[in-house]
Amino acid sequence: MQWCFAQQNTEFRLVKEYYDSQRINLLNAFKKEAQNNRNTIQLEEMKNDFSEFMTKMDSIQNVASIGALIRVKNREDLERIAQKKNSGYQDVSDTISLEIPAEYPGGINTLRKQVAELFYFDALLSDISKISADIYFVVEKDGSISTVRAAGDNSVFNRQAEIAVYMLPEKFSPATLNGEKVRYSYRIPLTMKFEQ
Repeated sequence: MQWCFAQQNTEFRLVKEYYDSQRINLLNAFKKEAQNNRNTIQLEEMKNDFSEFMTKMDSIQNVASIGALIRVKNREDLERIAQKKNSGYQDVSDTISLEIPAEYPGGINTLRKQVAELFYFDALLSDISKISADIYFVVEKDGSISTVRAAGDNSVFNRQAEIAVYMLPEKFSPATLNGEKVRYSYRIPLTMKFEQ
């Protein structure tokens, strides 16, 4: 699946591009080695090693995504502090009655589906059967998102949900008030069930 990078912050895009290119290189090297090897036992061992290594790479990519999340949140906090010093800053909570609220292309079901697809499940403990959080973020005037915060009982789940939302591939249609595009505070409840 090829993602459009219109929505992703540069930090997340760079992490994804780097690890995607590493996966392609490893897959090509594995295929080349497999073509030259006719021993079925060795081929099976290679497949197992390859699968194990790719699982480890997913975990390493997740650590890099967490670093990107920290950088993005720090930058947003600093920008918000700087904007509050300027007289033209409008907090999202100032918006009361909208003509058109912000909307994700394809609607809320597409939004939920894409968040679930981008979620890194291996970070969660295996003994969890159901977990939930409310995800809050701002849809900016240009349809991009910022200030993603997840509120739930599990900090690991919250962090993974925030990363998934920042990585959404599409921009929102911005909210409008009196014909003007405005910032919009968005909330999406997220619950996931895991089979034991």
